[in-house]
Amino acid sequence: MGRRGRQGRNVSGILLLDKPEGMTSNEALQRVKRLYQAAKAGHTGSLDPLATGLLPLCLGGATKFSAFLLDADKRYRVRVRLGVTTTTGDAEGEVLATASTEGIDGSALRAALDRFLGPIEQLPPMYSAVKHQGQRLYKLARRGIEVERTPRTVDILAIDLRELVLPEFEMDVHCSKGTYVRTLAEDIGAALGCGAHVIGLRRTGVGPFVEGETRFLTLPELAALAEAGGEDPGALDALLLPLESALGHWPAVRLSEDAAFYLRQGQAVLVPQAPTEGLVRLYDPSKRFIGVGEILDDGKVQPKRLL
Repeated sequence: MGRRGRQGRNVSGILLLDKPEGMTSNEALQRVKRLYQAAKAGHTGSLDPLATGLLPLCLGGATKFSAFLLDADKRYRVRVRLGVTTTTGDAEGEVLATASTEGIDGSALRAALDRFLGPIEQLPPMYSAVKHQGQRLYKLARRGIEVERTPRTVDILAIDLRELVLPEFEMDVHCSKGTYVRTLAEDIGAALGCGAHVIGLRRTGVGPFVEGETRFLTLPELAALAEAGGEDPGALDALLLPLESALGHWPAVRLSEDAAFYLRQGQAVLVPQAPTEGLVRLYDPSKRFIGVGEILDDGKVQPKRLL
């Protein structure tokens, strides 16, 4: 269970939290950190307060690998209102303009969605956490300041229309990291000529963790277990996934004692029958996960992030 100290328990693993609506990602993180009495915790990419769904939290040693989940592809279920644009791209903003949705049907909407498949350019919205000269854009936006932003390339891997009941529709989006779903909805509305904004958003997947295949845990569930367990956090700890679960789509490489030793010294090593490229999970001779490596051009395994 880890040792307890004044700064919290040395507990380690990944928790798949189902973030509730109306709570910031940091508020959710701090709630979980207190429930676990954890010494160290971090999240893997913010969700808007409006949004619900998967917020992977890394406790203890797992925080060293949070960047790999930050870089992972994401999945969302998005409810969009056509015919209305807002200052924030979602229902929390002020209405900027309204337009008729007459003539829009399923075929027109599907054709518009198809236009956004693959690599696309997105302009980060003013209501985002992107920094401009050291300040978050959303802080500038709240003061009525708009600044020039640089478009970014993101990849829309899939868009599936789930429902269309004008003036609203619902879609599933599978996208690369850094995609602004509110901007995607606005751009779809612009392509249809009527404008749009997000009225409901749920993150349904991050990397290998997908709703329906993996259990997401709610704050009430965690609080009930913490209360029932009292001073024994065993039931909570049992919910944590191992560090390498976030990296399950990468090949595993088992090292000899010598190779593990030299890797821990920061040296690249040659491992027989290792993959020829990409990132790999590293295990010592006892099958214990020790970190992440990268295959170099000469075939050697270079340590990238070690426990």
